[in-house]
Amino acid sequence: MSQTIAGTRSWPVRMVPKDLGVALVVLAALALGGLLRWQVEGATTTFQDQGSPFRIDYPARWVSTGLPQGAILGVEDPRTDSAFKTTLTAESRELDPAGQPEVQGLVDRRVQQHSALTGYRLLTSREATVYGARGARLEYAYVAQPIDEPGRLALPVVVQAREYVVVTAERIFYLTLAAPQHEFADAAARFEGMIAKVNVQ
Repeated sequence: MSQTIAGTRSWPVRMVPKDLGVALVVLAALALGGLLRWQVEGATTTFQDQGSPFRIDYPARWVSTGLPQGAILGVEDPRTDSAFKTTLTAESRELDPAGQPEVQGLVDRRVQQHSALTGYRLLTSREATVYGARGARLEYAYVAQPIDEPGRLALPVVVQAREYVVVTAERIFYLTLAAPQHEFADAAARFEGMIAKVNVQ
């Protein structure tokens, strides 16, 4: 309670410690909440392929999607704000013992395969190195129809994808992240963190 002394309003000093204590409790709670959130969002799960040295860490909260044809890993972020969920897939192919393929030839073949996607558009293509292995990084966009069932229709979603084509001494890997266009920037930044630590040979 305030007091007025000689026309000046003042607050008793005895209330300051109580107010300070409340402020400290609130700050501690906020700090603890931030730490817990950081731990949850920063937690990862490690995938190790049984038939190759391939190993990658991905967010622990992501869930399995089942394996697309030819894939060794398929996971998605269930918290994506879209009917189309951000997905991470990894495919592996054995190399022909006859010789090492040209990266550009693999890229051309991959572009041809993706051209079957609705509204496919290649955005960029450039050389890349992943864990010391030569390769390329592609970015492309397409239109997905995430739900196409009677009574459960959803609007088409513009999807943007980033894909690494990686050639090692024994295998070819295709590592792909696809996300709704409005979430791609954040998803791609996280993907780059995964690629920085991936093991392919």
